[in-house]
Amino acid sequence: MATPAQWLEGARPRTLPAAVSPVLAGTGVAAYVDQAVWWKAALALVVALALQVGVNYANDYSDGIRGTDADRVGPLRLVGSGAASASAVRLAAFAAFGVAMLAGLVLAATTSWWLVPVGALAVLAAWFYTGGSMPYGYRALGEVMVFLFFGLVAVLGTTYVQTRSLPLPAWYAAVGIGVLACALLVANNLRDIPTDRAVGKATLAVVIGEERSRYLYVLLVAAAAVALVALVLATGRPALLGAVFVLPVVPASRIVLAGATGRDLVPVLARTGLSELLWATGVFVGLLVASR
Repeated sequence: MATPAQWLEGARPRTLPAAVSPVLAGTGVAAYVDQAVWWKAALALVVALALQVGVNYANDYSDGIRGTDADRVGPLRLVGSGAASASAVRLAAFAAFGVAMLAGLVLAATTSWWLVPVGALAVLAAWFYTGGSMPYGYRALGEVMVFLFFGLVAVLGTTYVQTRSLPLPAWYAAVGIGVLACALLVANNLRDIPTDRAVGKATLAVVIGEERSRYLYVLLVAAAAVALVALVLATGRPALLGAVFVLPVVPASRIVLAGATGRDLVPVLARTGLSELLWATGVFVGLLVASR
């Protein structure tokens, strides 16, 4: 049986900034255009965190039973390492999805019921990333879905449940968060190209190759900067606080362009996650100040 520490590691806590960031950015926009509804922001955070943990356990389960985690660089894989049974990890994934759905139902009941199918799609996307007979994560669609659900849906949804509107600044914030979430996945898949190629896992990095993946990472970082500029033009200078995101991501980009591979890319993952969190936190604080 896996220890509590192993279950925690299997949940991949270092990926949680990708769940916190869209809620921060969306709430900042809500505060700027109308007002923040803090209890709804808290519920949106529960949804985002539970979905992130759920998708991490679901990936662990699905990759583990396929044998694609047998020789993997990075965090502990519960099923692949044999630390936990496949059925236990699957149950943990379903439990996390259940928490997300309960919190989402409360938000839907107090905002609009059309949010229910959106939430259902998010859960299905989380499961079928590596689950099912035709996982889209094995068909170079991971980045597309991450941008859609951890960028557009997460940020716009957070703003909508608080303001019942989808203002233009929320779209800029959603793009900024979405492209950084994609950059995180690109860095992860760049690291895993050799092992993914060996087991037939056709991620986008495997399909386009190592060199293009490195350039794609930098392009996504640049897109986050462009989105921030657009947000500043739409809301004012306080949102420039989000520019602090460049501090960790510039050195990360240098590592990527320098040709780092394998474990040498692990710091890139940490710095990219931190940069996404800083982008969101800076925007959140700036827009909150601007709303006063």
